[in-house]
Amino acid sequence: MELLEEFELHPVFNLPKIFGVDLSITKAVIVMWVAVALTSVLVIYAGRKRGLVVGGLKGGVEAILEFIRNEIVIENIGREGLVWYPFITALFFFILFNNLLGLLPGSFTPTSNINTTATLAIIVFLSVIVQGMIKKGPIKYWLKLVPKGVPAFLGPFLFIIEFVSLLAKPLSLAVRLFANMFAGHVVLGAFLGLIFFFGSYFVAPAPLLITVALRLLEVMFSAIQAYIFAMLSSMYIGAAIHDEH
Repeated sequence: MELLEEFELHPVFNLPKIFGVDLSITKAVIVMWVAVALTSVLVIYAGRKRGLVVGGLKGGVEAILEFIRNEIVIENIGREGLVWYPFITALFFFILFNNLLGLLPGSFTPTSNINTTATLAIIVFLSVIVQGMIKKGPIKYWLKLVPKGVPAFLGPFLFIIEFVSLLAKPLSLAVRLFANMFAGHVVLGAFLGLIFFFGSYFVAPAPLLITVALRLLEVMFSAIQAYIFAMLSSMYIGAAIHDEH
């Protein structure tokens, strides 16, 4: 379908395969490079020596950083989880910039591709497991999946159920972000397609105005999706550290 053509990845720069893996540069890769660069520049800029009065872009970025620190990291992991603050911050801004860059004409939204969101989710999943094993010890961490007092014959079954539940967390992260970004762009494309479908100057203004309105909503939606991913990631890390979560 022509509506889904924008989600197809085609090489911008062809590179030879290495061990059967195609390393060609696509639009998605370029957008992610730009997102990484923007994230790095923005955080470094905000981290520069503060003056007596902080305003403008720097003040706005610092406000976002404070929000991530206090309302996402400390709220869900605790002060001991501040070691995860740079990681959660990088996740937030990386996803945010990928979402926003994808709104530019002729660009591509990496987060509308399941490969990108799955990779991010796997990184979070491995971080959760590693943090849990460091905090509780490798054996104790996995034994904690089975509640105390459970009959021995039920232990293996409950362990499998809890392990599947553990795997469901990164799956939900990946699918939620991918599905929301994918669906948003499909809706935008559908309304734009109405202009060409009817081919009338009288009909064109309505879908065009709706598309502009949806585009503005997508900007807000991009920030919300980045926030949700960062929030859930910190919650999962907090649960790996604290038994009471």
